[in-house]
Amino acid sequence: MSRGEHLLQEQYGTTKRASSFYENQMLNYLNNKMTEFISKQGMMFIATADSNGNCDSSFRAGSTGFVRVIDDKTIIYPEYKGNGVMASLGNIIENPHIGLMFIDFFENNIGLHVNGKAAIIENNQLSSFNIPEVIINDIEEIEGNKPERWVMVKVDEAYIHCSKHIPRLQQMNKKIYWGTDDEKQKGGDFFKTKQSMKQ
Repeated sequence: MSRGEHLLQEQYGTTKRASSFYENQMLNYLNNKMTEFISKQGMMFIATADSNGNCDSSFRAGSTGFVRVIDDKTIIYPEYKGNGVMASLGNIIENPHIGLMFIDFFENNIGLHVNGKAAIIENNQLSSFNIPEVIINDIEEIEGNKPERWVMVKVDEAYIHCSKHIPRLQQMNKKIYWGTDDEKQKGGDFFKTKQSMKQ
C-alpha cells in the first residue's frame, strides 16, 4: 500500500471501500487457494522498474504450473532463452520490487496479484535453497535444460483481481519452439521497426 494510494482514496472518497478491500482481500502470504490457482496457470505478466523508476512490463509463459510455490512466502519461476536484452532481470538487479499478475482467461475468469521482492537464481544455486525435493524432481522432469536461470520472489502482498472485466478466451493448441533463434518463429520484424528507423 503506497502513500499515493491513500492520498487519492481521500481525494476521491474511496477510503472506506479501500479499507474493506485491504482487510478482506489482501494477504502478505499465499493461502492454499492461491497456491492451487498458481499451480494451474501457464502464463503471467510481470512488472519491474529500474533504480530510477523507469518501468517495464513483460509476459512469461510455460507449461501449466511453470511457476512453483515453494512455501507461502516464496515462489520461483524459470527464465527461458529470450532476446538477450535482459530488461526484467536488469531491473531486478537494480530494484528488487516486482509485480506478478496471473489471469485465468479460460475457466474462472479471475486474477491474482502477487507483489514482492525478486532475486536471480542460477540453475546450480537451486539446491542451496530449502526447496522441497518433490519440487526439485518436478523441475528436473518437466523443465529439463530449458530454463537459463530462475527468479525467486519473496511475497509481500497477494490479492484478487476481480473478474468483471476479464474476457473469456478459448485456448488453442500451438507448437512452442522453446529457445529458438528462428526469426519466423519469433515473429520476425512484425512491427516493421527496421523500416521505421530514422537515419
